[in-house]
Amino acid sequence: MQLPVLTAPPAPSTADSADDAAAPTCRLVTLGCKVNQYETQLVRETLLANGYREAGEHEGADLCVVNTCTVTAAGDKKGRQLVRRLAKDNPQTRTIVMGCYATRDPDAVAQLPNVAEVVPDKRELPDVFDRLGLMNRPDGISAFDGRHRAFVKVQDGCILKCTYCIIPQVRPGLRTRPAESIVEEVKRLVANGYREVVLSGIHVGHYGVESTRGRSGKAPYRLWHLFRELDRIPGDWRMRLSSVEAAEIHDDFLKAAADCERLCPQFHPSMQSGSDAVLKRMRRRYRIGRFLDKLDRVRDALGEVSFTTDVIVGFPGETEAEFEETLTACQRAGYVKVHAFPFSARRGTPAATMPDQVPGDVKKERVARLGRFERALARQVYRSRVGRETEVMIERPADRPGFVRGTDRFFCPVELPGDFQRDESQLIHGVVESESAAGLIARRTDR
Repeated sequence: MQLPVLTAPPAPSTADSADDAAAPTCRLVTLGCKVNQYETQLVRETLLANGYREAGEHEGADLCVVNTCTVTAAGDKKGRQLVRRLAKDNPQTRTIVMGCYATRDPDAVAQLPNVAEVVPDKRELPDVFDRLGLMNRPDGISAFDGRHRAFVKVQDGCILKCTYCIIPQVRPGLRTRPAESIVEEVKRLVANGYREVVLSGIHVGHYGVESTRGRSGKAPYRLWHLFRELDRIPGDWRMRLSSVEAAEIHDDFLKAAADCERLCPQFHPSMQSGSDAVLKRMRRRYRIGRFLDKLDRVRDALGEVSFTTDVIVGFPGETEAEFEETLTACQRAGYVKVHAFPFSARRGTPAATMPDQVPGDVKKERVARLGRFERALARQVYRSRVGRETEVMIERPADRPGFVRGTDRFFCPVELPGDFQRDESQLIHGVVESESAAGLIARRTDR
């Protein structure tokens, strides 16, 4: 189907229902990380600003956009299945495929049904927009479709050489977004009712690293300068970092974090393994003792704080003893959440051809064991929060009537009295009264 060349739509009115029905339709689907979700939202707002509308659940779409992930082989497979299913459900559609799988294997993606465009480099998106006649292009995002919190992309690219990771090949180099653009985008999101903004990137801690000069020729402008500046934006809102490497937690970072009222005291340094031998094979930049010392420095500087992390289970050569070292390190760190991933060999990375690949059934058993261990660690964090004040962003109704659920500043799930229709996406204050395996139970203090 040939798409029309479109201009910006007229302002909506009650008489526009027939025009809406005649407008071209789109469907957007995202796999993968917060950065992918942000980039899909940017495409969504561009399409809507040019007269498209999103297709209903049982309605065919003229244009489908799929944003793919290639961190694991399962991600590649999901991307292929998704494109095929969209072609089956929308036989007349044209599909644009973007994201890391499209970058890694554009020829394979191009062979999938109904694929009209493969975007191997997101910097080519303006050219794709030109070919579709999309002339009205928003400057950043103003909303985050279907979500209570908004992800804001602050940088792109990674230059590390971890032996398991394909991302530096599909998102090479470092590209930092101008602080002025980020500040204006966050102001817009806060004004539009978002109560939590998550600063996201491929390597967030490398924000500004590629520049030797800051704004107005001053010293280099880095991540801690950015969240300190964002902290001054007025309104009832808070911000969170999606991740930060332990190597990037230092005195300047900690001083700025301690001075920020809105920054949530929850940090996500990716540990990946608690074994020094495995970390060396992974080519990570630390050993576990130094990593755990960094977490202690954060606690010393900020007081009450929580940590989440990523762990790769079953890295080539991982022995039972090395896996047990990971459990010990998780206990020492006191994580509230551990994202456990079985090792997935990615063609083109050194780890894919390492000897002593761990069998799949062993990886599966260790992931399950780490999951049980993680739940016990979370209970310890929950118990430490009993009796303390809490601030909860409401995200869904609770299972029992008259209660709502959300997430506090420490990334703990919390249930408290409320009405979801009134409280959705609001920051509600309370005091934690008890805990369970499902999280915290609090009473409200805001009414």
